[in-house]
Amino acid sequence: MTDAQETAADLRTTTGGGPPDDVDVPSDGQPIPLLEPREGIPPVVADNDALARVIAAFAAGTGPVAVDAERASGYRYGQRAYLVQLRREGAGSALVDPVGCPDLSGLGEALSGTEWILHAATQDLPCLREIGMVPTSLFDTELAGRLAGFPRVGLGAMVESVLGYALEKGHSAVDWSTRPLPEPWLRYAALDVELLVDLRDALEKELDRQGKLEWARQEFEAIASAPPPPPRKDPWRRTSGMHKVRRRRQMAVVRELWETRDRIAQRRDVSPGKVLSDSAIVEAALAVPANVHALSALSGYGQRMGRRQLEQWMAAVDRAKALPENELPQPGATPAGPPPPRSWADKDPAAAARLAAARTAVSALAEQLNLPQENLITPDTVRRLCWEPPFHLSAASVEEALAGYGARPWQIEQVTVPLVAALEATA
Repeated sequence: MTDAQETAADLRTTTGGGPPDDVDVPSDGQPIPLLEPREGIPPVVADNDALARVIAAFAAGTGPVAVDAERASGYRYGQRAYLVQLRREGAGSALVDPVGCPDLSGLGEALSGTEWILHAATQDLPCLREIGMVPTSLFDTELAGRLAGFPRVGLGAMVESVLGYALEKGHSAVDWSTRPLPEPWLRYAALDVELLVDLRDALEKELDRQGKLEWARQEFEAIASAPPPPPRKDPWRRTSGMHKVRRRRQMAVVRELWETRDRIAQRRDVSPGKVLSDSAIVEAALAVPANVHALSALSGYGQRMGRRQLEQWMAAVDRAKALPENELPQPGATPAGPPPPRSWADKDPAAAARLAAARTAVSALAEQLNLPQENLITPDTVRRLCWEPPFHLSAASVEEALAGYGARPWQIEQVTVPLVAALEATA
């Protein structure tokens, strides 16, 4: 049993306390099913008057605010939020419908300066930002669990191991754009924020006990202060199976089909995969069919696809076939930074030796500190350091390089000495 698991066993009997308040954790250690929010399922807020009341209530609340968002990934175009759940001491829980209330900047402003508690914050922050909700400080319970060494860090697993309650797991992947939302889904959504404050408090104690609380604070600050990522360049290049496509004309087919699919998906507000699968795009690119009949024989363009649909995909293929050579896409640009590690032994054996030694050192330290290697220091940072180490190798030069790659102070403090030793050993 890890230190984190031992602490979780202790915390179960002292922390949390979902409904009903008079229930004790069973002596057999089995989790208590959490079936209802303690104040019942709150009404869905879908108009400005109701939203104003929620804003006033949460502005008057105390302590941190638990926040969650539900998307319709796999059903709708984009990653917009279709439900926002909140809970705060003194305000209770709220379920806000961003379809009826698309501008939640007033709610975001009312919570400015308040710590937001999210689970896997980087997943929800983009869709929250779209509707005007941006935290100034946060606590990520998933990341806290990783730093504390918990083997399973999903919300259900964390609530169960730390607080002793079992959350319902049945509605995480449903179509949250459905209106009206069924009552069981709303119950599930409200329960997702029911114990986040309790979980946050328990994890803060555990991180403090392990001497990792400052590490977590630096990580949370980095997430909260990070700017929105720039739009991806040539997103069609990320089509699944793209590695099979070698020729420029075939790449043009992928591009035309991908962009056609994207326009249709956006117009219909459905997930692009429901319009045409990635595998079908790659099939057509590899075959470059001569006509609709040849296209219909390919996987993904079978009997259920109508003539009109086939013709629109064939038109995209024809556009790619008609492009002059100078307008064909070039092979993907070499990404910035070092090449893939599998090629290092041939390109630079000394760098490959440095990387092997550095990976061993990081792995040993991560095991000693009881946290995942990727949270101790990102693999990309280690690769960059090993591919181009400082000319004058020293603790100061390695610290400077790590900071330049975005490592946090706590990470630099932990990994500098073992990385310097690994680089020196292979010099």
